[in-house]
Amino acid sequence: MPSTVPSTGWKEIIAPDEQARYSGFARTFAEIQKRKSTRYGNGRALHRKQLTAALGTLDVLDGLPPFAQHGLFATPGVHETWVRLSNGGLDKAKDAMPDIRGFAFKVFGVHGASALGQGQAQSQDFLLINQEQFAFPGSQEFVDFVSAASNGNGALLKFIVKRYGLLGGAARLARMIKTVGRPFGGFATVPLFSAVPMACGPYAVRVKLQPSPGNGTATPGARDDWGADFRTRLARQSLHWDLQLQPFTSEAVTPIEDASVNWPTPYTTVARLMLPVQDGDSPQGQTFAQRAEAGVFDPWQALAEHRPLGDVQRARKVVYFESQKGRGAA
Repeated sequence: MPSTVPSTGWKEIIAPDEQARYSGFARTFAEIQKRKSTRYGNGRALHRKQLTAALGTLDVLDGLPPFAQHGLFATPGVHETWVRLSNGGLDKAKDAMPDIRGFAFKVFGVHGASALGQGQAQSQDFLLINQEQFAFPGSQEFVDFVSAASNGNGALLKFIVKRYGLLGGAARLARMIKTVGRPFGGFATVPLFSAVPMACGPYAVRVKLQPSPGNGTATPGARDDWGADFRTRLARQSLHWDLQLQPFTSEAVTPIEDASVNWPTPYTTVARLMLPVQDGDSPQGQTFAQRAEAGVFDPWQALAEHRPLGDVQRARKVVYFESQKGRGAA
């Protein structure tokens, strides 16, 4: 039986041509972003459609296990938090369309060096999705897929068949359809995951948000407008989640560089996210949503003790910054 004991024995494997490839990825996404912004207006490359935003707090708990007591989680306390909810796609498609759903949140009041090596960290950002593992092992395959998808379903189908063959392409397409078509009951009711690792001091972890049962169950018809469903809930009750960490134990079981492998190690609750009752449709709520839309939610906006790990995360560092520049947020 694989060990569930947290280990500091993780390592990253950095290829000599990595920075050149990542620069190429940034140019690819910049071109896609520019093209989509011509159609939809200024915005992000991925997760372009913001659904809603909210204000809350993150309460870091006391008495955490040693592997968790680092960075943000070293000291119990309450932190101001911003939340941005989004659809994951390149386009502003209808909410009823299958898609990855994004739950990003920014935690303020952190103390320590920045993961970017630029003085003190201003926030600790977490970017979660409704999938427990990443769809691709590494960044190259993901970028190639997104580049093809940006040109429409016909171009994507041709790419899949060319890359994986007729039978392999059919299997790959079926897996993708299953992934994006996975039932989603709304941001208040389903677990959300980082899907890729970050450091936690000398340890490595993945992150999960587990919704409180008190948040309620899925609302019939919510898929027509996920943002409205969330705002309606939040207008009548506070919403809560447990923030949980899942530790690295060994390269064989919890690999750092292969983002497609789902870690089987248990999650431990280390903090609680709380959004108080608020009116997202009020003038104040709409003003805050505009601030969130214009702002930056980036896994590299982080404490050095929580620096993102692995190929996908290292590629994000370059691509996200280029995207921020492209929409005037950097």
